[in-house]
Amino acid sequence: MGAGDGQNGGMVRTPLTPEERERGERLGRLLREARGDRSMADVAAEAGVSAETLRKIETGRAPTPAFFTVAALAGVLGLSMDELMARCAPAVV
Repeated sequence: MGAGDGQNGGMVRTPLTPEERERGERLGRLLREARGDRSMADVAAEAGVSAETLRKIETGRAPTPAFFTVAALAGVLGLSMDELMARCAPAVV
């Protein structure tokens, strides 16, 4: 049918909630800030992920990255998972 058919292996993705998107954007901003002047390619290589994956996470285009991807990036950037969770969790109103 369309040009995008079958691109994700036939898996049907549940649309993300606004909260998930917002959390992904917060995660991306935190990782971008922590990266500072380091190049995306260097950080990604050290964490064992592609620069494209890191770019998608930082820009919020991959708002629900795999746990081990986040853990590897956090380790390279000197962030604790506890800190990331606390800072990415929705604000309690």
